[in-house]
Amino acid sequence: MSFDPVYTARSNILIVGTWPSPKSREQGFFYGHPQNRFWPMLAALMHAPTPETIEQKTRLICDNDLALWDTIESCTITGASDASIRDVVPTDLAWLCRQAPIERIVCNGATAYRLCVQYHRLPDVQVLRLPSTSPANAAWSMERLLEQWGPALTRREEECGEE
Repeated sequence: MSFDPVYTARSNILIVGTWPSPKSREQGFFYGHPQNRFWPMLAALMHAPTPETIEQKTRLICDNDLALWDTIESCTITGASDASIRDVVPTDLAWLCRQAPIERIVCNGATAYRLCVQYHRLPDVQVLRLPSTSPANAAWSMERLLEQWGPALTRREEECGEE
């Protein structure tokens, strides 16, 4: 089960993952595993309280001109293991980039980045690979994640369009 994208007509930075984890699918929304650091990290970067509900999470994304989706529409996967992903049907990121002025795609982890550049050709959009917020990426502390993700989620006109 994939999720619909979260965005507004003002969204200029798109955050993409690979495919919803079993916990996320159970909850019906992105980054639902309780140990995933995505929502606490994003809240800290946006100087907001950590969202608990789907409505609060949606508001955090939309109020900060962000968008959220996955690179995969459907696939075969074992559990939550990105390494087991096969039979990929990609989402239509180009469609989303036509709905909103997306200037930058921020990939949550190496697999999201690999899939994004493999399946999506968006010449006017900067694509960045950032460390995964997954609990499986325990080598990255919250402090290090904040240091890496912060600049990527800050809109800077002079950086847009660079690879």
